[in-house]
Amino acid sequence: MRIIVTGGAGFIGSTLIKQILSNTDHSVINIDKLTYAGNLDSLDSVSMNPNYFFENIDICNRNNVKDIFLKYKPDAVMHLAAESHVDNSISSPSIFIDTNIIGTFNLLEESRAHFNSLEGDTKNSFRFHHISTDEVYGDLHGTDSKFHEKTSYKPSSPYSASKASSDHLVRSWGRTYGLPIIVTNCSNNYGPNQFPEKLIPLTIINLLNGKEIPVYGNGLQIRDWLYVEDHAKALIKVLLFGDVGSTYNIGGNNEMKNIEVVETICTILSELVDDKPNGVTNFKDLIAFVNDRPGHDQRYAIDSSKIMKELNWAPEEDFTSGLNKTVKWYLNNNLWWERIINGNYKRK
Repeated sequence: MRIIVTGGAGFIGSTLIKQILSNTDHSVINIDKLTYAGNLDSLDSVSMNPNYFFENIDICNRNNVKDIFLKYKPDAVMHLAAESHVDNSISSPSIFIDTNIIGTFNLLEESRAHFNSLEGDTKNSFRFHHISTDEVYGDLHGTDSKFHEKTSYKPSSPYSASKASSDHLVRSWGRTYGLPIIVTNCSNNYGPNQFPEKLIPLTIINLLNGKEIPVYGNGLQIRDWLYVEDHAKALIKVLLFGDVGSTYNIGGNNEMKNIEVVETICTILSELVDDKPNGVTNFKDLIAFVNDRPGHDQRYAIDSSKIMKELNWAPEEDFTSGLNKTVKWYLNNNLWWERIINGNYKRK
């Protein structure tokens, strides 16, 4: 198969591409605008693979998207390209509307035109796989049941609203035009190569540099943490074996309070790092509670029973094993994140 992966230079996208190229014979066409969060360093290990192709385009440019479909004639699209940082969506929502909604529309329309040009088995096997987030469901409180595939949408931020909009577009293109679509909604990802603005890598890097770790509000917000390689394996299973028109929720079954995550990282680093930064005696002293973000969701939790039952997928990492692997990766790959901090990753 020839698979277009949008946003393939991002955290989840780069992990997905490496999983596809390592474990299958399929070809990957990575299309990425290379915004601040796109990092080709994360794909160094596959950059010379004969089944890997990179195209630096913006999905908001319809003509460029059309050219990609004409050039590669894909058998599937895995759509991950999105603006995804909630804080940025609050301060600058317009780019989220452009990329997450207009960009998705462009991909759907070019996928539809391409799909309509296909015949026989090639047409029957084509898939448009839209990768989304659990944040479209809003938040849970107390002991509320976990999000499932039939949970009503109730987005809280410009980011989650834009992703909810794109989910609705994808499903409507399936129903109205017969485009063979599949949607997945995942919980919070973590692991190697995650951009340093996110909670876990930010905590690790700040601790190593002796900087404060900002924790929103009281830090009691709960997230379900999913190791990124587990997510990538689930996405491949969904693409290859999922039912057309279906939605699959993908979670790690690891609910943790944000403050617990930060404190656990402090404990792991205390065991792994002999020489603490100047003036630091206890990593937990660097925790700093800051004003909560507007509309901050209290709890996310995913019910993954459908994908576990129908596609025989289950996460291989629990939070303890996954977080230990993640912390060790950042310790052993400081050049990767230092190139982001000093800006050199943009000069590849």
